[in-house]
Amino acid sequence: MSEAAPGSGAGVVTAPEAARWIRAFAAAVAERKDELTKLDQAIGDADHGINMDRGMRAVVEKLDGGEPDDVGGLMRTVAMTLISKVGGASGPLYGTFFLQFGSAAASPGLSPEEWSACFDAAVAGVRSRGKAEPGDKTMLDALIPAGDALRAALGEGATFPAALARAADAAEAGMEATIPLVARKGRASYLGERSAGHQDPGATSSAILVRCAAQTWGS
Repeated sequence: MSEAAPGSGAGVVTAPEAARWIRAFAAAVAERKDELTKLDQAIGDADHGINMDRGMRAVVEKLDGGEPDDVGGLMRTVAMTLISKVGGASGPLYGTFFLQFGSAAASPGLSPEEWSACFDAAVAGVRSRGKAEPGDKTMLDALIPAGDALRAALGEGATFPAALARAADAAEAGMEATIPLVARKGRASYLGERSAGHQDPGATSSAILVRCAAQTWGS
């Protein structure tokens, strides 16, 4: 990382750094594609892992052709690629996440606090697009706790790596908390009570996304 951000205990996140996060997420999705698809088989269309892997492979291919030199441009590239390549609900929702993240990135590099604000904007975009709330058994059940934990940790003076680790732990706890829930949104909601007892695939891929951020900036 480059110059230190005042009071953050970590440096500025540049576009190349952010691209490392996106590439790490793509690799993790590829590795866990079957797991994500199996989770979706229980309560959805059995294609979440397949769709996300196809989309993230397309993202990596796009980045290999030339990465934007600012974080906002990078995230918008990711967003538009996912929207065009991923079917079902995943493409629009993940596309919205990265599009809103990029729109909130006002500078070429982001301080930890700015990164957190962009994450919050991204989550708000998903919440609005999906018309979902916490407890509906969606990706928000991982993303909202992650954003809350990240913001709180940075407010307490934690370093960026430490704050991201707390965010990842919160995302995974939120992911696991979807197991007993009855889905109220998406394809799983058609199952009613039968959706209880299964971990939400969108919350799982979202938790993977946050853990990849913690691993990218963990050293």
